[in-house]
Amino acid sequence: MIIAVDFDGTIVTHEYPRIGKERPFAIATLKKLQEEGHHQLILWTVREGQLLQEAVDFCKERGLEFYAVNSNYPEEVPEHFAPRKLTADLWIDDRNLGGIPDWGIIYQMIMSGRPWIPYQGVMPEVKQPKKSFLQRLLGK
Repeated sequence: MIIAVDFDGTIVTHEYPRIGKERPFAIATLKKLQEEGHHQLILWTVREGQLLQEAVDFCKERGLEFYAVNSNYPEEVPEHFAPRKLTADLWIDDRNLGGIPDWGIIYQMIMSGRPWIPYQGVMPEVKQPKKSFLQRLLGK
């Protein structure tokens, strides 16, 4: 899975342009996702230039390296500086509706494929759709 991850407010507390404090378990969770799930992580942030390099270095010093930074793949060179789409399966960002859950919940959501309900703080059981007559007949 390709996962795009924001930096300010997501990996660290939001103190832009300074680098905030590391959010508990953020980097450890992202490293674990890389190791266990064979996920490609992309750093997707508004930071540019020296501020972007500081964010990349901050993560790298803690053992977290990204597949790509503000691009779909490492070799990609933007043709212009206009905002562009990123191809990802999942985005982790503190600006989501409902905010960002605890990193333990994020890990559980990704590994289980189950959603989180922010106002209840629990992950609901996902009911499997009822099989059709044909599926039951064919054993699928």
